[in-house]
Amino acid sequence: MKAWQFDDTSPALSLVQADVPAPHPGPGELLVRVHAVGVTPSELLWYPTTHTRDGAARHLAIPGHDFSGVVVEADPGCGFHVGQEVFGMNDWYADGATAEFCRTTPAMIAPKPALLSHVEAASLPIAALTAWQGLFERAKLQPGEHVLIHGGAGAVGVIAIQLAHWRGAKVTTTASARHQEILLQLGAERVIDYRTQRFEDVVHSFDFHGVDVIFDCVGGDTLARSWNVLAPGGRLVTIAASGESADGTGIDERTKQAFFIVVPKGAQLRDIAAILETGQLRPVIDEVFSFDQAASAYMRQATASHVCGRTVVSVVSTQP
Repeated sequence: MKAWQFDDTSPALSLVQADVPAPHPGPGELLVRVHAVGVTPSELLWYPTTHTRDGAARHLAIPGHDFSGVVVEADPGCGFHVGQEVFGMNDWYADGATAEFCRTTPAMIAPKPALLSHVEAASLPIAALTAWQGLFERAKLQPGEHVLIHGGAGAVGVIAIQLAHWRGAKVTTTASARHQEILLQLGAERVIDYRTQRFEDVVHSFDFHGVDVIFDCVGGDTLARSWNVLAPGGRLVTIAASGESADGTGIDERTKQAFFIVVPKGAQLRDIAAILETGQLRPVIDEVFSFDQAASAYMRQATASHVCGRTVVSVVSTQP
């Protein structure tokens, strides 16, 4: 099969296309014919990209852990059948889906919402699960609470805004002014232009006591300043704390507690799919690249500052 792999021979982070053997599903696994894959540019820097779970060197990893496609092989009793359309996210240490086929497990996928195309579905699993786990599992966001979402125009931010709005929360977000209109349409009540406004000043001008929940997708100075706008009893979660691939040295304890990494959960993905079917949650796609342009998609996404939503690679399989 055709696949894109990280080029271990290059000193720069890059991808190369190669012909590699198609994976064979083991007991309890499935083989999916990939139709589309979501692009996560930071994957080029992830520890699992260059290391195995036990710490050994990993070579020629296939990127792309968001995918949508059709089951072509399924272990009997796994809960899915050949020909079924599915979407999901693979384990970080497993080969991804920037390829014609990928191997996965039932716990990492769900039936694809019928209303969505494969490109739309591939844009969602990581972002939607991250937003769900951060807002609902970690922060315990409740109806009527006020949530501040940093990085509202990003792949996770556009979904977090919608899910918080769906939950009945009041949503404020930081983003570039160019994205204000779409973020208001997605459910934000207020968009703070991070380039011209200090979010602390804006928040305290309309909510003296602070916000109940902060969902941070930016990190750095934005994260450090965010603690000052939490209301008494407020909760902060972040997906952007520095040191996520190391041992956490140098990170203060409260930031360690706030930081989390999304994990695949097929049951949650089914809940998200049900909301997608109602139209109360929708994908936001910035650009779609062809399979032959996958390397460009990663490079472009990694350097672009004007992206709103997710970049997706459309994969054209040549085998049944």
